[in-house]
Amino acid sequence: MDDSSDSVSIAIDMVPFGGKEFLVKTSRGSLSVFVCGDLEKPALITYPDVALNYMSCFQGLFVCPDADSLLLQNFCIYHIDAPGHELGANVISSDVPLLSVDDLADQVAEVLDFFGLKRVLCLGVTAGAYILTLFAMKYSERVLGLMLVSPVCKAPTWAEWLYNKVLMNLLYFYGMCGVLKECLLQRYFSKELRYGMHGAESEIVQACLKLLDERQSPNVMRFLQAINRRHDLTDDLKKLQCKTLIFVGECSPFHAESVHMSTKIGRTNCTLVEVKACGSLVTEEHPLAMLVPIEFFLMGFGFQRQPHFATSSSNGSNPSSPSSQSCIAPELLSPEGLGIKLKPIKTRADIEI
Repeated sequence: MDDSSDSVSIAIDMVPFGGKEFLVKTSRGSLSVFVCGDLEKPALITYPDVALNYMSCFQGLFVCPDADSLLLQNFCIYHIDAPGHELGANVISSDVPLLSVDDLADQVAEVLDFFGLKRVLCLGVTAGAYILTLFAMKYSERVLGLMLVSPVCKAPTWAEWLYNKVLMNLLYFYGMCGVLKECLLQRYFSKELRYGMHGAESEIVQACLKLLDERQSPNVMRFLQAINRRHDLTDDLKKLQCKTLIFVGECSPFHAESVHMSTKIGRTNCTLVEVKACGSLVTEEHPLAMLVPIEFFLMGFGFQRQPHFATSSSNGSNPSSPSSQSCIAPELLSPEGLGIKLKPIKTRADIEI
């Protein structure tokens, strides 16, 4: 890729994914995009939840066993962080206008323009899932499919709106304080993971807390404020033209809304996978539970798990030899057939045989 005066690329050696970070200037401010993989392969873009970046939101999924042959061998990954959420971010000036959710969705389109991407698969978590859903509605011709984790689609209730206001006040007056971090952990993880068998924090929670300490509080407040002003997408969900796979943790505070969203999209285009004993952040708490549903979902687009020794074609869509793949009934490749029952997963999609 040729360098552009509109961006700066920074090689990062300390991150587990390996790749390069691009600071992409858009009409609404700069965004950090961490790119890993072959730029000639099809694109998979990610967008994290509030106060998280790609490392704290997606590391568990992308480093777990089999993710390499399923995701990294098929796609070039573009991790988009919310404004000011990247590692080492500076505080966004108070003179910079606050962005709306529509502005954030338009930024995603500008990122695609910068990298010359025409159509992409999307993976988002909660607030990030909302942004990518809105992006798919506004730019339907650019989205091949949606994978959403504990998504929201309604305008905030009065209770959520007030709760987020409290969080924003904590951010403004006290920064990333202990009370705020505990509230965010409740948003992300199940009680079992937060407190463990003997009341001790798990390694996942400890790693998340460490990364939260690196967040710039004013930047987190700006993203939370945009999400707290989101509008209801329910009436337009049936107009989504792409296939959608929704994961939601059984203990997620957004469980009911995720189920509502899958119902409104409809079984023809959407499959819901509920993960038992899990909070909202399925990508970190139970990433292994996501792999088989994602594999079946991607097979519907012509992608298959790649052997480690195989070399992908330039478009990434040619599957490897059938003899090297699992034998899967064709009926399972339909949206209705994605509903496998695999512990710790339960699903509302029925398998039609």
